[in-house]
Amino acid sequence: MSSTKVYFTSMRTKVGESLLVKLDRLILKAGIKEIDFKQKYAAIKIHFGEPGNLAFLRSNFAKLVADRIKALGGMPFLTDCNTLYVGRRNNALVHLDAAFENGYTPFSTGVQNIIADGLRGTDDVDVPVKGGKYCKVAHIGRSIMDADIVVSLNHFKGHELTGFGGALKNLGMGSGSRAGKMAMHNDGKPDVAKADCIGCKICARFCNHGAISFGVDKKAVIDHKKCVGCGRCIGACSKNAISNNAGSSNDALNCKIVEYAKAVVDGRPNFHINIVNQVSPYCDCHGESDAPVVPDIGIFAGFDPVALDKACIDAVNAAPGIESSIWGDREHTHRDGKGSLDHLTDIHPTTDWRGQIAHAEKIGLGTGSYELVTVK
Repeated sequence: MSSTKVYFTSMRTKVGESLLVKLDRLILKAGIKEIDFKQKYAAIKIHFGEPGNLAFLRSNFAKLVADRIKALGGMPFLTDCNTLYVGRRNNALVHLDAAFENGYTPFSTGVQNIIADGLRGTDDVDVPVKGGKYCKVAHIGRSIMDADIVVSLNHFKGHELTGFGGALKNLGMGSGSRAGKMAMHNDGKPDVAKADCIGCKICARFCNHGAISFGVDKKAVIDHKKCVGCGRCIGACSKNAISNNAGSSNDALNCKIVEYAKAVVDGRPNFHINIVNQVSPYCDCHGESDAPVVPDIGIFAGFDPVALDKACIDAVNAAPGIESSIWGDREHTHRDGKGSLDHLTDIHPTTDWRGQIAHAEKIGLGTGSYELVTVK
């Protein structure tokens, strides 16, 4: 598969020119104006951030993208789907409250927020997955599928189950309704290492399905019949006592996310922006954000979400790890074929981020081969 262009600008600015000006210049150079937005609904797929997390994207970025789409004649809106887990985004009412609390209001962004799968997370569309191996249909939030155009605005970061979260994860997992998220998660079921569990019960607080109980030894036990494999307990455990030991389940999750992403973008114009700052080790779904694992890098944009994510992976792995972060707590023994450090695997050794890229290429979603074009 031939390479595709990914456009990049650093986080550096000069006096009199903000980062938002650079972002606008970047997306114009990357070709967003080639899309015919005139009188068309444009879904800007965003993650509003779980309250308490401070690593999610500022609403200023979303406003710039929305303003540019409006200038091109489009009708943009910000959108996300409800979550499976306990938190403040598992129905449309609390989800909108969370978005407002985190700065995503029509007054700050100039556009409306629409929770794509409705009040209870049940308003979805079954979308065929062309070439899908794991999913023949994807359950996608209806408002996302009702849009004429999809633009993903993504915070690139680490992830405890998939290694990283970027455009593919925001499009795939993020666009799945609650039924879709369950379908993506339900292969893998985590287990507890009793020797490491201290019985703090934090994991149970984050389980939305009552799957975690505690025995006479006060150690956690996960009931796999109730567990849907969402992985929230893995991230919630401060002692790393919970992990997914189900072999290929993380790989299957990566593949399902990619197939859902393909269902979202197939057959309509799409464009993607990854902002690589505050690169936290965990998803923005957490109600907290750990220290960044690498310094801020920059912003990437393009039409191919696969190339975009791969460019961000390479940039993160090429950056110096921050010793005061969770990266510094890990043994840096995981190396790629070139002998360079693989920060994403160092942070989450049981994950393999390569699965997303490889499967995306296999089903024709895009290519991991790219030409990086720097925009000053």
